[in-house]
Amino acid sequence: MSFTYDDRLGISVPVLETEWENLHYDTQAAILEQWESIRGNIPDRIRELEQSINQLQHQLNNEEHFEKSCELNSMISELASTINDLWIWYRTGEEVGVKKIHS
Repeated sequence: MSFTYDDRLGISVPVLETEWENLHYDTQAAILEQWESIRGNIPDRIRELEQSINQLQHQLNNEEHFEKSCELNSMISELASTINDLWIWYRTGEEVGVKKIHS
């Protein structure tokens, strides 16, 4: 088990080399501990991206050139997609924690 930094997301994400259920309890606990530390930074990362979107939307509102407007829209879309992926990762952590508690 390792964590790999994802440039797009701006966080490290887990890379499982085997099924979660096949990992020893102590290994699972260590992974969850490290993930919770990383996961705690996700809301801050989302806020950063939202600020970038707000800046781009402001630029878009004042943009008169069609090509530049398209470029700004594309950038906003990519940032929104990144935010969506970060929320998925954030909720994934909750699911693993809930499964672990109920096991």
